[in-house]
Amino acid sequence: MKHTDSVALLHWARVRRLTLALLLLWFIVTFGVIFFARELSALSLFGWPLPFYMAAQGSMLIYLLIIGVYALAMNKLDALAVSESTHEV
Repeated sequence: MKHTDSVALLHWARVRRLTLALLLLWFIVTFGVIFFARELSALSLFGWPLPFYMAAQGSMLIYLLIIGVYALAMNKLDALAVSESTHEV
């Protein structure tokens, strides 16, 4: 196997790991808050019940955070892959 092939495989493994982690966070925020709304209603955030706050605006803020983390992490992963592919074994 060539060095560039192994770097590409490593890069895609890292990308998949990042994507799966962020999708898991998305699923927990989207499904978890809705499914456990009754149990979470005892908690409050800024004076509002947590499920209401998450439905109104909290989820959107977390989605923006997920997008930002993905963009920053992908820039770092792409730069790392380029630097690893330029180094000879």
